Amino acid sequence: MTVAPKKILVVFGTRPEAIKLFPVVQALAARPELQVRTCVTAQHRGLLDQVLQIAELTPDIDLDLMEPGQSLDRLTARLLTGLGEVMDAEAPDRVMVQGDTATAMVGALAAYYRKVPVSHVEAGLRSGDIWQPWPEEVNRRIVAPIADQHFAPTQTAADALLRENIAADTVHVTGNTVIDALHWTRARIAADPMIAAGLDGLAARFAGKRIVLVTTHRRENFGDGMAQIAAAIGRIADRDDVALIFPVHPNPNVVSVMDRVLGTCANVARIDPLDYPHFIRALELAHLVLTDSGGVQEEAPALGKPVLVMRETTERPEGVTAGTAKLVGPHADRIVSEISTLLDDTAAYSAMARAHNPFGDGKASARIAGVIANGFGN
Repeated sequence: MTVAPKKILVVFGTRPEAIKLFPVVQALAARPELQVRTCVTAQHRGLLDQVLQIAELTPDIDLDLMEPGQSLDRLTARLLTGLGEVMDAEAPDRVMVQGDTATAMVGALAAYYRKVPVSHVEAGLRSGDIWQPWPEEVNRRIVAPIADQHFAPTQTAADALLRENIAADTVHVTGNTVIDALHWTRARIAADPMIAAGLDGLAARFAGKRIVLVTTHRRENFGDGMAQIAAAIGRIADRDDVALIFPVHPNPNVVSVMDRVLGTCANVARIDPLDYPHFIRALELAHLVLTDSGGVQEEAPALGKPVLVMRETTERPEGVTAGTAKLVGPHADRIVSEISTLLDDTAAYSAMARAHNPFGDGKASARIAGVIANGFGN
């Protein structure tokens, strides 16, 4: 008797989720005992679509819920009703969510309302402060008691779950799937350099300079924090031996401040957000990285790039402990001081660049697919 494959509904909505889930979808789809269905909420429309295109992943369901200036209240309500209707129609055997977005939190909640088990990829990250990162820290905590499979990227994340009385046999240390995505994308670029050739001009323009790659978009940095970051970028750009590549997040809280404070700095290339291959190419070009992002704290160390994190705390303390990352906060003087140290002190730079990357070996997705298949008795 032929056994019907078990249906896994993978739900995601933002660029980071897509990056960290496309290798998992590939690993699940390679198992004939599993049927994979993908649902995107398009919480980030344009940025999400860039990743889907390079990963050659066409969603089965696209809710397209993005609206300009949408409040968290409205987004959450629309996610809950939209995802609920999808789950009613799909009747999945299991729902998978990733990380700490509104899509992940509401996806888990909608599944719980239907008594559908939930797998949480990148589980257990904790900053210890519900306001940083906001609202992601609470989103993750809401998913934890709902999920019955917790895929922790590190032992530190697994230990955080155990402290919250999550059953030990439901917690699996897998590594972070972003490293899988990074390795896959680097291989694609090596096979076809044209998919990241859009940075050739900048590479030529800044030849001979040490490049600082900048990303910033955190809500908790809006206002004075973003102004401090902009001021620091301007001061760093005064150095003749440095150039900055800055893919600017489209949020008006970022764009307006950068326009006002930076104006036209010759050593700062403010460019549109990069698709994933071009972002990996930018990481390869960079001497160091200045970010308030979460995922970049994992990707940069895999390429030996020191990371200065413009936040007061991080839910990824492994990088700080390993020495690959350092918290500098959104403070202009501190940012400039720490970057200057890395630029001028070879030993300080080497210590961060050569530190062990704690976030995985590129095989997390296969481990996750194996756990899920075994959970169905395969």
